[in-house]
Amino acid sequence: MDIRITSFGHGPAPAGAHITLDLRHFRDPHVHLGLSALTARDRRVIRAVKRTPGVEQLLAATVAQAQAYARGPGAGAHPLHIAVGCADGRHRAGVTAYLLARRLRRRGHQVALHHRDLHCPVVERAAT
Repeated sequence: MDIRITSFGHGPAPAGAHITLDLRHFRDPHVHLGLSALTARDRRVIRAVKRTPGVEQLLAATVAQAQAYARGPGAGAHPLHIAVGCADGRHRAGVTAYLLARRLRRRGHQVALHHRDLHCPVVERAAT
């Protein structure tokens, strides 16, 4: 199955997504671990997001959901679109989208990954 994954942060969620993940609930490495100047392409950010409680379970559940879509009667008619968002799109969303794409490719899906807001400037926020 063809799958399109878009990570985002600033502005509205991508229109037309079949599955949308909102990662604002999860710990933000930008604030809590001092990684604000880095992005989802940095190993330290990837490691921090992977170790965030709940992210592993969310990835597994989303892979299972995508697999269910792939088995449905509309599979192959058009790409499945998964949107992955957080507050700024530079850390949690980018890493989670990358990890999700990797897992889905391993299961034989054709995956196009687009980071909409990875390049956006850092938005400073206080830890909560």
